[in-house]
Amino acid sequence: MPDHAPASRPASNRRGWLRAAGLTLAVFGCARAGAATFEGVQFDDRITLAGRELVLNGTGLRAAGWFKAYVAALYLPRRARTAPEVLEQAGPKRVRLVLLVNAPALELAKGFDKGVLRNSGTDVEALRPRLARMFEVMQSAGSLKKGDAVDIDFDPALGTVLQLNGQVRGEPIAGNDFYVAVLRSFVGDHPYHKKLKSGLLGLPPV
Repeated sequence: MPDHAPASRPASNRRGWLRAAGLTLAVFGCARAGAATFEGVQFDDRITLAGRELVLNGTGLRAAGWFKAYVAALYLPRRARTAPEVLEQAGPKRVRLVLLVNAPALELAKGFDKGVLRNSGTDVEALRPRLARMFEVMQSAGSLKKGDAVDIDFDPALGTVLQLNGQVRGEPIAGNDFYVAVLRSFVGDHPYHKKLKSGLLGLPPV
C-alpha cells in the first residue's frame, strides 16, 4: 500500500479533536423514535452526530452466496433514494457495519480499499495517501468479532473518523472528497454488492 499513517499526535491534541468531534458513546444515548431490525441487528431510526440529527436511510447485507459477512446501515441528514442524492448531501453522515462473523480486520481493510479504488476514476491519485491511512487504521484493529460495530463517520469540521464499538481509532482523514469516495464504494456504479446498494438506498432488493 502507498504511504503509511503518520506518527500519532501528542495526547493533548488528540483529546482536543475528540472533544470537538463529539464522537463518543454519548451518541447512542440520544432520544430515539424507534429502531429497525435487519438480519437480527438493531439500528436506531435516528442518531445525533456532530450536533445534527441523522435519519436511517436504509440497511443492506454484504454477502457472497450463502456467506454473510456484515450488515450495513446508512445515516444521512435527509433520506435519499439515488446515489447522486446521497453523494451531494452536505453535513455529517455515517456508514455503520456490524459483523456477522469473526474476521481479520485486514480482510475488511482490503475489501474497503478495493471498493474505493474501483469507484474513484480519475480522482484516485488524490485519494491514495488518505486511503493508505484508512487502510492502516482499519487493519490495526487485528481481529474483528461477530457483533462488532464499525462506524465510518463524516464530521464536516474534521473529516472521516473511524470508530470500532464506539471507540475512535486513528485520527481524522481530511476532505469531503474522501468521504464521497467512501460512499461511492457502497452506492456508486461498482458497489460491493448490488443488493447492499439497494438496501442502503432504501429500495427493494434487485
